[in-house]
Amino acid sequence: MLYRFKSKASGDVVMLQPNGKQLLEILGKDPAGPGIILPEQMPAAIQALRDAVFEEEAEHQREVQEALARGEDTPDPNRITLRVRVTPFIELLQHSIREHAEVVWGV
Repeated sequence: MLYRFKSKASGDVVMLQPNGKQLLEILGKDPAGPGIILPEQMPAAIQALRDAVFEEEAEHQREVQEALARGEDTPDPNRITLRVRVTPFIELLQHSIREHAEVVWGV
């Protein structure tokens, strides 16, 4: 399954099911059905995504330090991070704020 996030302000952002679901859960939205983010909700949504990215990066850094302390291999440095996955969506939200347009999915 795919999530297709649409806005009149920009092109669509398409995500695979696990990534789209994670993004919607970060935003406190129901990943099971259609939804909408209104322009006035977008600054808080952007901040929530940035906070989640910060938390993931801090957790990864802790895992690296713990692995080094134990003399083990560090977690995969080439993994696709949350930052990489949510950046196009954050850009969609930023364009939508400027154009005062909603972002919808599942419609």
